[in-house]
Order: sequence, then C-alpha cells, then structure tokens
Amino acid sequence: MNTDITISAIQTELFWEDKSANLQMFENKIIAIRDTTDIVVLPEMFSTGFSMKPAKLAEPVWGETMLWMKRMAQENKVIITGSLIIEEEGKFYNSLIWMLPDGTFGQYNKRHLFGYAEEDKHYAQGIKRLIASVNGWKINLQVCYDLRFPVWARQSTKEQPEYDVLIYVANWPKRRSHAWKTLLMARAIENQCYVIGVNRVGNDNNDVYHSGDSMIIDPMGVVVHSAAHDSTILTHTLSKKVLQEFRDQFPFLKDGDDFQIL
Repeated sequence: MNTDITISAIQTELFWEDKSANLQMFENKIIAIRDTTDIVVLPEMFSTGFSMKPAKLAEPVWGETMLWMKRMAQENKVIITGSLIIEEEGKFYNSLIWMLPDGTFGQYNKRHLFGYAEEDKHYAQGIKRLIASVNGWKINLQVCYDLRFPVWARQSTKEQPEYDVLIYVANWPKRRSHAWKTLLMARAIENQCYVIGVNRVGNDNNDVYHSGDSMIIDPMGVVVHSAAHDSTILTHTLSKKVLQEFRDQFPFLKDGDDFQIL
C-alpha cells in the first residue's frame, strides 16, 4: 500500500505542572492546524512538563488528560500522541499514549529512565515496545532518553522491516542539543525509516532551557523540516513510495546482525 500519511509536530513552551493551562493551549493549537493531517505529536509530559512529582500529578488511565486526548482525536479526526504521567497498580509511568479517533489507544511506558535527573527514582521502567499501525504504516513510538539506546529502536528483522516511522517525544535541554540532533539523524540512517523528533521550547521550573530543535528526517537521514527556539507546528507528508524505493535500491537492513531484544 502506497498511502501517504501527514504528521503535525507541535513544538511549544509548557506551563509548569499546570494541566488545565497546557490542555487548553494544546487544544487551541490543534484546532488551528490548517493542513489536513493524520497524526498530531505532542512533547514528552505535555500536560505537566518534565516533573519529578508523580504523586502529585499522576492520573489513572482515562483520567483528565486521556479523556481530553480522546475528545481532541474525535473532534478533529486525527490520531494524537504524546506522553503523560500515569499511575497503574501503585506505580508511576512516563507513558506515551497513542489515541485514535474512535477512543481506542495504545500505551508505551518509557523504557530508559533518565537517572541524571533521578527519573528512575520516581518512575517505573517499561518493558515492551509499541509499534502502531495506521494506513499501511508501522510506527515505532519512543520517549526522549530512549534515543540514546540504539538497540531499543533497531530494526530486528531482515526480511521485512518492523516499522517505517520512528517517533520520539521529548523534553531535551539545549545544552545537549548536539546529541539530540545527531542521534535523530543516526536513527533514521541505520533503520532506513522516517524519524520525527518533537521537543519542547523555553525554560522549565528548574531554569533548564529547551531549544526545541524538533525535526522531521527522511529515510536517508536528511532533515526535511526543523525548528529551534520558537513555538511552531511542523507538518509534513511522508511518502511510502519514496521510502520503499530507497529500501529497494539500498537493501542495507538485510545485512544486519541477528539479535533479540529480551
């Protein structure tokens, strides 16, 4: 199937630990998207900022933020994805939610917790990847610090790639933006896939500045859209024909190493 898909990535400042303000802000931005789009991508912990106060901010599945995501997806006829703080069975997770317009959803709990900020002391580790399907596309969904661990994203089948698009939602600070940009391009090149990196901008409550540097990268590793410092929306249509022709011309994946992710 050669159906193209269009993705809109929202890069913006966040209101620190203020769910109502963030949800209203994102609602206004989603409504304002003029291009017809299939998927709207929001940053990591989009409703709170990257907070280490899950006991204060966590919600159950189908709490306020997920109900908002369901409503936005239904009203705007789009898939909405981004991460938020979820509590399940007494544990807190940095959970990426993939919300469809019909109210069904997928959930990916962040695997790699950022010990430098003591995320691992406040949140539980996820154990399973989430690869979603839409219009003949397979989309691998990951969160921020996962980007530094290439095995977690690596295509693990030689005959048929596991996925076509790799999405990272993030709160990645400017002082490490070189790594962010370099690793996003590397993930596209080594996995022969589109990569979407969506980051916030502005200072958080810890006075850490985020420059955004959100990017849409093609399967050759070429940046086709990027933005730094400003609140903006990047919208791009991904071509299945371009992807397949590149993979057919340069079948690098078949020469990869055999391995399993345990």
